[in-house]
Amino acid sequence: MDNILEVRGVSKKFGNFTALNNVSIAVPKGSIYGLLGPNGAGKTTLIRIINQITLPDSGSVILDGEALNNSHIKDIGYLPEERGLYKSMKVGEQALYLAQLKGLSKTEAKERLKYWFDRLEIGDWWHKKIQELSKGMAQKIQFVVTVLHAPKLLIFDEPFSGFDPINANLIKDEILRLRENGATVIFSTHRMESVEELCDDITLIHKSNKILDGKILDVKRSYKTNTYEVGVKVSDTTVLQKELSDTFDIAPASFKTLNEELKLNIKLKEHQNPNDLLNYLTSKGEVSHFVELIPSVNDIFIQTVTQNNLQ
Repeated sequence: MDNILEVRGVSKKFGNFTALNNVSIAVPKGSIYGLLGPNGAGKTTLIRIINQITLPDSGSVILDGEALNNSHIKDIGYLPEERGLYKSMKVGEQALYLAQLKGLSKTEAKERLKYWFDRLEIGDWWHKKIQELSKGMAQKIQFVVTVLHAPKLLIFDEPFSGFDPINANLIKDEILRLRENGATVIFSTHRMESVEELCDDITLIHKSNKILDGKILDVKRSYKTNTYEVGVKVSDTTVLQKELSDTFDIAPASFKTLNEELKLNIKLKEHQNPNDLLNYLTSKGEVSHFVELIPSVNDIFIQTVTQNNLQ
């Protein structure tokens, strides 16, 4: 798959502070790319470099096969974490102004705004001032302004901030629809459940360095430990637990069920097969629960950052 964006060996310092240290990423066309990291990791600096708000000290950025330049401003839509709407301006007036800054004619901007305002059911906000809107309502306006000019690359920094669950789902669905229609999305967030739902690829930046990247399924696969969470209904749990400990690595497990049963995490060794474990358990009792423990992105995030903090 071709890449819409390539960041090659980018570094950036502010005085003695290194914000980015030789960071490289490649964002495939038509993907949703998760940019993750704790506060202060360097994510915002990287996003600002991609948007040409600040320049790198070294390295390069390639957008759709060309070195990043001023003509690419129209090809990028950026929703920053710190929103920048003018509170005293009316919604429609401000949206038209920002759309024209992105190269749309007034007529075209009005047509596109009507489409988005109708789609998000916010048409009656046109004559309201931003200061009259709630944070979530203002977020919807900012989202519309970001996507209005149909850019090749969309960058959303904490796009669900300020939204209730219903509107967060609405925006999530719109992001997926934009991807389906050909847009590429860079998605920076602390909400790991959103990463699980939306992202195809991820990069984790920590203390100015890229410490992990790849397709989300490949990353999760590399972090799994071949451990299974099991629940077994059996007459004598002590005997079964002893037998299992002779063959497998076991530990107590805690998960919610409607029954009283032996609950264990069982880690298989390299030569052991999950089917053999399941067959063994069914020969001893009634298996009510048998699930491979796949690490979540949140688990991977915490584990990787913790390990790097200790180094």
